[in-house]
This record gives sequence, C-alpha cells and structure tokens, in this order.
Amino acid sequence: MLYFDDCPHWRTAADRLAALQAELGFELTKQRVATSEEAELVGFHGSPTVLVDGVDPFAPDDAPIAFACRVYSTPEGSAGSPTIEQLRKVLSR
Repeated sequence: MLYFDDCPHWRTAADRLAALQAELGFELTKQRVATSEEAELVGFHGSPTVLVDGVDPFAPDDAPIAFACRVYSTPEGSAGSPTIEQLRKVLSR
C-alpha cells in the first residue's frame, strides 16, 4: 500500500487490509510517498494506493499520477478507501 501522511484515508485502508491479511494470507507492506517526484517514480495514483503484485487493480489505464488523496467508487458512493469486500475481491484473485 502506498500512502502519504497528510491523507486521513490511508489508515482506513491499512486497517481493512490488516483485517483481511489472516484470512487471505498475503504480505502487507506500506510505503510512504513523500514528494511529487517520488509519486512519479512509483506510479502513485493517490493516497491510499493498493497494489496487488505491483499492479493497482482500482486504477483505470489512463489514471493520472497524483500526489493527493484518492477517491474510490464503492457501492455506497465515493469514499477515501475501497470497502472490505472490494479489497477481498482483488486480493483473492
């Protein structure tokens, strides 16, 4: 998971990923992105960015690089983090 400190949503995503970790058996790593330049280097689409095997399953192919908080489309509407079910789906593939 990629994040930056000033975004409040990364903690929600981290908590949801940690809750799924035992169930799905994956390794959770967090990487703080500190600058716009670093965002470019790592392909950061906003905080939080969840990567599965190095791929952002929530970003469209034309998603811009953004050193900003990210908005996710969820069944309940726009949110700062994917839902537990959305995360479970992409992590269990």
